[in-house]
Order: sequence, then C-alpha cells, then structure tokens
Amino acid sequence: MRPIHIGVNLKDRLRAALAVALLATLAACGGGGDSGSSNNNSNILNGGSLPPSPTQQPIAATAANTVPITVGRGLSGVINIPSVSVRICAPGSTSICQTVDNIQLDTGSFGLRVVSSALNAPLLNVLPPSTVGSNNAQLAECATFADGFTWGTVRTATIAIGGETTTTAIPLQIIGDKDASTVPAGGCGGGSPENTAGDLGANGILGVGTALTDCGATCANPATAQTYSNYFACPGGTSCTRTAVPLNQQVANPAANFAADNNGLIVQMQPVPNGGAASATGTLVFGINTQTNNALGGAQVFTTDPFGDLNNSTFNGTTVQAFLDSGSNAYFFTDGSLAQCGSNFTGFYCPSSAQTRSITLVGLNKVTTNANIGILSAATLFGNVSNYAFNNLAGQIGGNSSFDLGLPFFYGRHVFYGFDRTSTGGASPFVAF
Repeated sequence: MRPIHIGVNLKDRLRAALAVALLATLAACGGGGDSGSSNNNSNILNGGSLPPSPTQQPIAATAANTVPITVGRGLSGVINIPSVSVRICAPGSTSICQTVDNIQLDTGSFGLRVVSSALNAPLLNVLPPSTVGSNNAQLAECATFADGFTWGTVRTATIAIGGETTTTAIPLQIIGDKDASTVPAGGCGGGSPENTAGDLGANGILGVGTALTDCGATCANPATAQTYSNYFACPGGTSCTRTAVPLNQQVANPAANFAADNNGLIVQMQPVPNGGAASATGTLVFGINTQTNNALGGAQVFTTDPFGDLNNSTFNGTTVQAFLDSGSNAYFFTDGSLAQCGSNFTGFYCPSSAQTRSITLVGLNKVTTNANIGILSAATLFGNVSNYAFNNLAGQIGGNSSFDLGLPFFYGRHVFYGFDRTSTGGASPFVAF
C-alpha cells in the first residue's frame, strides 16, 4: 500500500500490488504441484540467472516485543500479503476488546485501518467517532488506491500488537462504516469503492512506516487542507467536505505510540525458494536497540524523507524515488527491456529467461549501496496455484520516477524502520538492512 504524493505533501495510499485483479486470474489457471526443489532447477531460469538470495532467518516470535507474520492464502487467495493479528479495545476498557486476524502489514503507509465488518457489534458500537469544528461534525477519511478508494469514519481505540500496547487510545480508520451516499462527489478519488475484506484481501491494513501520522502538516494546515486533505467533516454524518485536522486527530502509527520499543521496528521474513512457496513466515520486532533482540548491529542505515523515501536513488541511469514497502506484493518499476505479460497477468513482467536488475539506493546521509533483484516470468510463477509467497515477482509502475521494493525484497532479510522523531528534536527517519 504505497502512499503517493498528492499536491504538495499529502500522502494517500497506493495499492501498487494489483493483487485483487490477480485473484480471479489465478483461480482460472488450474494446475498444481508442490513448491519444492523442482521450482529451483534450470527450467525456471531458461538460460538466465538470478542474484544470490539473502538468507537471514527471523527470530522466534516469543518475546513481548514480537508478533508472528504469515504469508499464505489468507482471506481470499491474494499473493504476497504479509499478515499479523491486532487487538483492538474500546478506550479505557480491558474487556471490550477483539483480536482481528489477517491484518496486512504495510510499511508503506501509516496508521491502522480496519474493515467495519471484521469487528463485532459490541466493540464497533462503542468506539468513539472523532469530530471536528465548532459544530462537532463527524470526521471521515478517504484513502485512495490505484484502482479505487476506501471510505469510513475516524474513531479512537487502544491498540495492542503482540505484547505491546498504545499508551492511550489513538485514531484509526474504520473502513466501510459509512453509507456510499455520503462519499463526497468528486472528492474521494477515482475508481470503485473498496470497503470490504474481499476487496482488500485482508481485514485491514496496519501502516507502520516511518511517519507518525498518515498526512501530517498538509492536513493540519487549513491553507493546504482545503485542497489536499484526505479528511472530511460530515455534519450530522452527511454533506462531507474536506477539512483540516490537527495532528493528534489524524490516523496514527500504532507502533510509534507504544509505551516502550516505540522508536522503530524490524520486519524479518524467512527466505523462500526461487520458484515460490505455498507460505512463508516471519517476525515483526518492535523497537531498535531497545532490547537484546532488536539490535541494529551491522545493518546499513539510509536516512530518508519523513515518509521513508530514498529520493536520490538511481536505476538505469535515471534518478528515482525508491522505497521499501511490505504492502506491495511485487517489485514495481519501469524497464522497457523487460517483456510484459499478456492480458492474463496485466501489469507484471514475463521475461523469457531469468533476469537480474540493480538499483543504487542512496540515503539522505549519502550512504549508498547497490541492491540486486531477481525477476522470473509471472506466468511461470503463477503456474503453481498452490503458491502464495514469491521472491522474484516484478511488475510495471506508472512512469519511470519510482522504484517500489515490495515484499519480494523482504524475504531472507531483516529490514529496519526508524520512526521520524525530528519534530521533538529526536532521530531522523531511516530504513536499514
């Protein structure tokens, strides 16, 4: 779920994955087979070659600052969707709570968003709606995707993930709890509404990237919010119009609001075979250098802009905005030398032989490295409909100014995200691996 720049500084969320459209395609493919060593022989390389795969293993998710990550068939068979469980409680309560499974782990967005139908009525009915303005208008939010949008109210809840809990109730978005008639005309993005778990391929999205809130100063400043805010004031629950929202009312990154281990996190995924695997596991570790299990160690650190972007990176001689995004289910970039798939797998690359590409990642601190990625034909990978975890899947992104290092980059790596604490004189945001 990659945020994109809108207007000046606003970050809406981009579903770069094309995953929902892929679901019907995979269901029609037929076939089968296992995900063992046969997927790694010369047949899938077809005369090409792949870079060595990273081999780091995740730690066991047994400590209080950890939670398991799973990639598998999930709710609706969408590939490369890393999922975690999140516990949501009514403010001030330890009993009116619900643990929601199949929440997508998304390092490319910021804040928790949960589909309303995934919550039971006793909890949903007591989550306080946020209001804005002198008339206490109901606060709603629109999140724009590549192929549509979500729409729902902003409410507050206490969030627990693993053994970590937010110190207070924080704002989150409840997707799909407002009638379609309340969507602002022309004000909530193009495409179709995506307000169900079936549309999203998950019960919600846990945005834990480098930013503390999902919009920041652009939505807090009335001058810019009038045009670019993704928040809407709805007097009486209707007649919704774009509005400014203070930072403390914006949908917030839960991991930055824990009592401890709140300066960042690590996404650790196991390696997967080159031909894919039926499933994969990993561990989400909270905090960096706060416990014995989250040391930064020898990882290479790249400072970023507030949203985790490496804006001075280069690919094929062109400056690109690179980002490490667990919410995208493939590598997404533009390369005219790679054959694209036909209509069955629109948007993905289908080279006749295995390919390697290299991107030069550059941090604001001038730290530089070359990251090599492997690419196999999507048609070959999707030929085994039992597989849902792929480390060599790539597709095209609009334009040539962005390079999305999606979930395939995470397999076999420990990827660190340091939260942006500069507003309080703290550390700059960074990514590291």
